[in-house]
Amino acid sequence: MVGFITFGLVAWLSLLALGQSTAEDNVGAAGNSSVARQDGKYVIRSEGIVGHFIPYGASISNLFVQDVHGKVRDIVLGFDNATIKNSTFEIDGVKYHTDPNDNNKNDTLHGGSKGWDYRNWTVEAHTADSITFSLIDPDGSEGMGFPGKVIAYVTYTLTPYQWHLSMTAVSLTKKTPIMLSSHTYWNLDGFQNPSTPLALNHSLFVPSAGLRVETDSIGIPTGNLLANKRGGVNDWWSTPKQLGANITSRDLLGNCGYNCTGYDNCYVLNRDAQGPYNWRQAPVAKLASPFSGIQVDVYTDQDAFQVYICNNMNGTLALKKTQGFFNDSSHPRVVNKYGCVVMEVEGSMASIIRSGGAEVDRSLDQVTMLMCLRRLTSSL
Repeated sequence: MVGFITFGLVAWLSLLALGQSTAEDNVGAAGNSSVARQDGKYVIRSEGIVGHFIPYGASISNLFVQDVHGKVRDIVLGFDNATIKNSTFEIDGVKYHTDPNDNNKNDTLHGGSKGWDYRNWTVEAHTADSITFSLIDPDGSEGMGFPGKVIAYVTYTLTPYQWHLSMTAVSLTKKTPIMLSSHTYWNLDGFQNPSTPLALNHSLFVPSAGLRVETDSIGIPTGNLLANKRGGVNDWWSTPKQLGANITSRDLLGNCGYNCTGYDNCYVLNRDAQGPYNWRQAPVAKLASPFSGIQVDVYTDQDAFQVYICNNMNGTLALKKTQGFFNDSSHPRVVNKYGCVVMEVEGSMASIIRSGGAEVDRSLDQVTMLMCLRRLTSSL
């Protein structure tokens, strides 16, 4: 009997008012219609929030909110992503070989060189405050090697000060590994902090992240869990700290792979250690910028939280016209190393990708996430 693999992701980004007026009031050029603008972007909006989306990767390209200075800032880079060791996995005794596009063509990252984030999705519906994209991925995944015909849907909806995201993917014919997640690149200053173009000033707090998934030198999960020691470089749980707090520590070298200084780590959220919990009652993570006064609270029912601080950015990616400074040689219009941060809620990677291409069976996965933006008038 053919098994069905489903994956659902629901995200809710809540943006509390940050000033006298709102992003909706200030970003008047956004527009709204049932078709794309001339630049190919689809716009949705609600009170205090405006989002631009594109069919390429069913991605968010802009997210406008207002900071404590009354400045409307575009706080995302606009990119929306797991690695399969040796580009090989096994289901029900059948071994599959996927497209090797990472680590000198030894592993598969983000579904291969033609992963879903590199494909044009179909716009199924578009209203003033919502947009739905769909994708049909054939058996073999257009040469990427993944079995099964898969249909996927992504819906973005805005309500006052909130961003809702729902994603669902179902394999119609064969078992296949699926792990969807939001992979938005954040800079809460909109690259407009005159003191730094980096996100290292952002503070992060993940109070339930007492463990992390162990990886090898190229970032492949081994299946083991490591304790995050109090005061150590991976301690985000005991107290809030800046992303760059340990950037010069010797202990951070190799934390994100061979000769890599930074973070690209999957933290296990052990909230159930003290019994049942309601995920809606407390955030799993808080990210905040002292410059813009923007704080993002992340809520989820998932058991893992990936943090990546853009260790691999190298200054070749240009900023959007809605970000950064102009006519100022001291502020180049590019994204530098550590210039952004990615926060992903997900199932534990160790349960999805086993070291050495062991059997993968991801028959059902449901994800719920909520993000809230708040003032920085109170402590984290």
